[in-house]
Amino acid sequence: MTTAAVRTGPARLHLSENPYGPSPRALRAAQEALDPAVYPDPARSAPLAAIADRLGVAEDQVAVANGSDELVLLTALSLGDRTRPGATTAGTFPGYRVCLETAGRGCEEVPLDGAHTDVRAVCAAMERAGVVYLCHPHNPTGAALDREQLDLLVERAAVTGTPLVVDEAYAEFAPAGTPQLRDYLGSGAPLLSLRTFSKAYGLASLRVGYAVGSAELVARVRAAQGAVPFSVNSAGQAAAVAALADREHLDEVRRQNALRRAWFRTELTVRGRRSLPSTTNFVAVPVTDSAHAEALLARDHDILVRDAGRFGFTGHLRVSLGPVEDLIRLLDALDVIDPVR
Repeated sequence: MTTAAVRTGPARLHLSENPYGPSPRALRAAQEALDPAVYPDPARSAPLAAIADRLGVAEDQVAVANGSDELVLLTALSLGDRTRPGATTAGTFPGYRVCLETAGRGCEEVPLDGAHTDVRAVCAAMERAGVVYLCHPHNPTGAALDREQLDLLVERAAVTGTPLVVDEAYAEFAPAGTPQLRDYLGSGAPLLSLRTFSKAYGLASLRVGYAVGSAELVARVRAAQGAVPFSVNSAGQAAAVAALADREHLDEVRRQNALRRAWFRTELTVRGRRSLPSTTNFVAVPVTDSAHAEALLARDHDILVRDAGRFGFTGHLRVSLGPVEDLIRLLDALDVIDPVR
């Protein structure tokens, strides 16, 4: 296990970055592939083939893009009945709503059930939506769907014909046995899973993500992607292939993250604080005023966290599971700015 390069500046606990760094193989591959004078492969052939081989799917079931963010926009532009608004849950990653509105489709937000997705309400929304986006595991709460819930969602997508796009950016951190959308790719339902190399693989600055799902949906995404044929740079493409091949590094990142998650939640409990159960590399921590706490932590303590109110999930800070010393700084700072009563 290597560690990320030592950084100066504020404690970065706001973007769910990987404190363990990428695979050394991925770093070498990126450096060797970098030739600023030459355009990258517009077909993304190498990462596309590597991903298809790893997942055991056909290459026409995979699209590679500039992070999963680009895929959210491409799906909003291309999937489902575009005369109908899209739908997602309230209190989640705002990119789904922003992309749907940018595409001129509009967005219905289905309220959460506490910190969890209201699966039956989302199923009902499929009857009237042109496309549905879900975050699993959920950002910013860290909650994951169970098998029965995902069964229900996939079944409803099949019945309605409404594409179900599941953002699984944090899936690599979830415990073994957590259901994944690719478990259902043979169901015939219109499904698309979005994944990223930014989180568990530690390649955030290289911007590589991929979609895997129905060949029909992937074809529509790829057609829309023709407007930005060089969006995935050569260094990112090479690094993604090498990162996939280094399974030991990914396994160690997952193991270390699980240990740090358990340690951090225990430390919060020792200090009399609550936290939401998480299957990801971040933890949602309730505070009195999340916007005020975010601002004070940055201004007075040089600590960056994410106010989950920015996502519509007020009263919580989303804290990345960064270096231990940064998390201890945060715990001490919280005792000052938001003392437990």
